[in-house]
This record gives sequence, structure tokens and C-alpha cells, in this order.
Amino acid sequence: MSAEDKNPPPREDEAAQIMRKVERAKRMLGRPKRSALYGLGMFGLVGWAIAIPTVLGALLGIWMDTRIASELSWTLALLLAGAALGCVNAWYWVQREGSDD
Repeated sequence: MSAEDKNPPPREDEAAQIMRKVERAKRMLGRPKRSALYGLGMFGLVGWAIAIPTVLGALLGIWMDTRIASELSWTLALLLAGAALGCVNAWYWVQREGSDD
């Protein structure tokens, strides 16, 4: 048996997969290294992106509860809405920072 019989050439889909991995490795080598401070900064950005809308929603809800007589707790409703908005905001920033472009 020859060496070619033992190792058949890769199929089209395997070759394409290997090329994608090579291209991804080349992109990663060209990217600047990110320090631990970058990670801490991203952690802080995500925290503030969630905290600010949540607190603002709660404050607006408290203000509305004092002004509007209602069975609904505006504080709780707007606190939850602010937290949801903050999570969407944080997801946006993480996706933006994690993209290759």
C-alpha cells in the first residue's frame, strides 16, 4: 500500500471547513491582544448598561406612584421595564465589542 492509499484526499466539505479554520486563525493572529483591564472595563460597561435604566425606571415609577392613584404599582412595572431595557442594551454592547469588524 502506498501513502496515498492510507490518507485519501479530503472531501470538498472537509476542505472548506479547514479553510474556514485557517482564515479564522489568521484573523485572530492579526487582532491586538486584550488585557485584563479591557475585561474589567467591559464588565463595568455591562453593569452600568443594566443598572442605569433599572434605577431610572424605578425612580420614574416612584414619581408616577405619588402622582397617579392606581391599582398598578408603577414602581415595580417600570423597574422591570428598565431592567429589560438594560439587558437589551448590555447585549447590544457585548455583541458590538465581540464582532470581528
